[in-house]
Amino acid sequence: MSDIVILGVFVADTAYRADRQPRMGETILGRSFALGPGGKGSNQAVAAARAGGRVTFLSKLGRDTFGDMAMDTWAAAGVVPAVERGETPTGAAYIFIEEGSGDNAIIIAPGAAAEIDAAFIDQHAGLIGSARVFVTQLEQPMQAALRALTVARKGRAITVLNPAPAAELPDGMLALCDYVTPNETEAEALTGLAVTDLDTARRAGRALLAQGVRRAAILTLGAQGALFHSADRSIHVPAFDAGPVVETTGAGDAFNGGFAAAVAEGMDPEEATRFGCATAAISVTRPGTAPSMPDRAEVLALLGR
Repeated sequence: MSDIVILGVFVADTAYRADRQPRMGETILGRSFALGPGGKGSNQAVAAARAGGRVTFLSKLGRDTFGDMAMDTWAAAGVVPAVERGETPTGAAYIFIEEGSGDNAIIIAPGAAAEIDAAFIDQHAGLIGSARVFVTQLEQPMQAALRALTVARKGRAITVLNPAPAAELPDGMLALCDYVTPNETEAEALTGLAVTDLDTARRAGRALLAQGVRRAAILTLGAQGALFHSADRSIHVPAFDAGPVVETTGAGDAFNGGFAAAVAEGMDPEEATRFGCATAAISVTRPGTAPSMPDRAEVLALLGR
């Protein structure tokens, strides 16, 4: 049995580095191109497994080269796949990386994973309900995420929603979540409150608790680290310095995977937030998404400095 079950999407990342994005109708020369494994849920599963968690990843893939890439990625990381493979092609992502800063802009085409539905979730209800920690995001259809969170709550799993990409949630969805982990943009989409500093992050955290989040809102704040906000404590966890930033793509996924692994092993959620921040800090010093995820020893070494 896996301690952590993650529902999400695998896509093949096609990453382009250039000084800037082209304007509409314009062609520019890029500095480099890379093809590799991606998708928020898959990245989080890899991060959690490398951080020491026992992880099963739940998704759909095509019977194609990108699907084979997914299976190889999970095998290397120690992630157990619970996937259905069909004729719809595996998804892909366009990632633009700004050469000077490492910041990114992304377009996701989920492919086969867009066919994940409530019936698929019900087929795997036993797996979801038996998890210690269940994690999902919003790259697969919303109704599938909602159904999976409902099943996980009935099974008494600790539920984590990474509400990315930003989207309007159905009524009552946040009440199914023990933890919600938005970045600044996603927090604003959920609360209507712009997050620009710690004070506004705390306001957004209070708003998320008022909307039903059960244990805590954890706002990831990029270079500012993260804010852990619950009914009885509000704690800023500063970002760790693990070295020069190469690429920020996948940093949020690293955080969520590290956090899930720490919670699954019984770590206090504030300490789990620190563990997630350390995981993310190492990931941004490396190119790629899934390939940038650190192993447990690296995270513990950074925490011990």
